[in-house]
Amino acid sequence: MTALLEVEDLRVAYGKIEAVKGISFSVEAGQVVTLIGTNGAGKTTTLRTLSGLLRPSGGRISFDGKPLAGYPAHKIVALGLAHSPEGRHIFPRLSIVENLRLGAFLRTDKAGIEQDIERAYDLFPILRERSKQAAGTLSGGEQQMLAMGRALMCQPKLLMLDEPSMGLSPIMMQKIMSTITELKSRGTTILLVEQNAQAALSLADQGHVMEVGRIVLSGTGEHLLHDESVRKAYLGED
Repeated sequence: MTALLEVEDLRVAYGKIEAVKGISFSVEAGQVVTLIGTNGAGKTTTLRTLSGLLRPSGGRISFDGKPLAGYPAHKIVALGLAHSPEGRHIFPRLSIVENLRLGAFLRTDKAGIEQDIERAYDLFPILRERSKQAAGTLSGGEQQMLAMGRALMCQPKLLMLDEPSMGLSPIMMQKIMSTITELKSRGTTILLVEQNAQAALSLADQGHVMEVGRIVLSGTGEHLLHDESVRKAYLGED
């Protein structure tokens, strides 16, 4: 069985500095796969490369059986790979519903777009309540909900989430993680980069630990949760 996403020997450089140093991993349809590691490990660079925002210096990326070499970002979105970026990057002066519509900018099925807006509201009821409110007036957690809802508007085959809980209160972080669990139960395929290793590994089918641009450990989420080195380095345990 061919994986939905296959990454082989991926290398990414900023000038002479190699940020990603030959990593390989795959994501099967319906899985949640997480990348964990400290800041500077190369996790965000990996997602930005997969979505076409950065060009790899080497290696191969295949999505849904198609090589992504040379594809611009909008073509990658059209193939079904959506990216909810670190920092959310919502449009603060536009309303919530306008932000959601921008997530469907490649679509022409008006009825389907309206249905998916309703699905986003069902997933995040607070967005329905404030649909005409400027997105910049939302709290950080609410903006994260909007960023995730916007990414889902392109009906992705694979949803990439970069640090969805960053800067959020514990209560809001729990809401975001519960939503990811709900998306998983619906069969959404997710590639998750998350600073909260405990939360990420608890819901992941597969996990990969990155250090200085390399994958140094891989396994099921449950296996990595109980790995002594992971617990010491990323879960704050002695």
